[in-house]
Amino acid sequence: MDLREEIKRALGADTAAVLSAPKRKDQAFRIKVRAVQMRGQELFQASIYQGTQVFHQNCDADCMAGLLQQWITEDFGQLQLEGCGYSVHVLSSRKGKLTVKSRRKEKPEGKTAPAAHNRQKQYILPEGTPVDFLVDLKVMTPQGKVTAARYDKYRQINRFLEFIRDVLPDLPSGREITVVDFGCGKSYLTFAVYYYLNRLLGLDVRMIGLDLKADVIRECSRLAEKYGYEKLTFCVGDIASYQGASAVDMVMTLHACDTATDYALEKAVRWGARVILSVPCCQHELNRQIACEPLGPVLKYGLLKERMAALLTDGLRAGRLECEGYAVQILEFIDMEHTPKNILIRAVKPAGRPGVAQVAERKSGRLAEKKARLDSCERFLHGDLTLHRLLEGQEMVGLGGREETGPKAGTDEEEGKE
Repeated sequence: MDLREEIKRALGADTAAVLSAPKRKDQAFRIKVRAVQMRGQELFQASIYQGTQVFHQNCDADCMAGLLQQWITEDFGQLQLEGCGYSVHVLSSRKGKLTVKSRRKEKPEGKTAPAAHNRQKQYILPEGTPVDFLVDLKVMTPQGKVTAARYDKYRQINRFLEFIRDVLPDLPSGREITVVDFGCGKSYLTFAVYYYLNRLLGLDVRMIGLDLKADVIRECSRLAEKYGYEKLTFCVGDIASYQGASAVDMVMTLHACDTATDYALEKAVRWGARVILSVPCCQHELNRQIACEPLGPVLKYGLLKERMAALLTDGLRAGRLECEGYAVQILEFIDMEHTPKNILIRAVKPAGRPGVAQVAERKSGRLAEKKARLDSCERFLHGDLTLHRLLEGQEMVGLGGREETGPKAGTDEEEGKE
């Protein structure tokens, strides 16, 4: 039996492999391999450790056997592989000469076979339990099985619910909780959050979804009535002019395009919302404005300029929210392979934090210093950003000299938005 077949024989659900003793200084210093389940398929994941970074590569058993053979022959001096009752130990000289020792491992008496290495993830909305809105939205079958085409959406919904679970202690208790979802689109997440808070946790929740598309809002309203979600309502409108609530506890805004995100954040601050969850997209404003001579050699590349402007915009947004009394985190929402628009701004205002009125009066000390540094950063970039102007109470004047009412809250066409 050749080495590739020897390796493949040991690849299974309990596989654990380590490649060590690198042959060159400019390569990865270690590779670990384990079995994973992805979309119902058994694959093998290689974690490649290089410098301070870790890269991942997933493939099937045949492909992984080939990679392990190549790596031990060309790049590493030692391979230790355990799995499927086999142990394979390979030593490789710098010239590629291999010494292979393999043996079948005896299972100790009284012990059960090893469990699968990749335990099934416990989702908040578990597979196998049908949920009405997920069935209607084609994420689940009537039997509760997640459809293959919508598995990424299923993971995204559960990931967002994990963020909601984390902020539950920061939401008020003993009274109705008001939640607004700006730019709700097809409302996958709107339905999910209401279902989680109201049906699973039994909380008294009033939830409002806002979007520009009348046909989408009609369908969402029909489904909410069908499910008996009495305090879940949908309305047509844009973010800037929305006046449907006087006090809101949590604001969600996912993929509201460009400065629509800024209007949503400003509304949340004015309401004194305890929690803000925002996944921005299409940050064109700073991209149009940014001018920085020291960064000129980099900004001349359009793609890099676009991405830098988006990251800087979100960083400045986070800073402005901190100045309004929020504790802010920048988190990864979902995997980059699903959508590049995967940054989530999570802002929480713990009880006792100062509100807008108090912040406006505090013009000295650390707060003033923080605001001054943000202002300096914007000037350095030649930026004049919407959220800053809104929070300062400045008029929004368009290119034609007319006061703007703000962008419309529509639905981003990317898969991540729905």
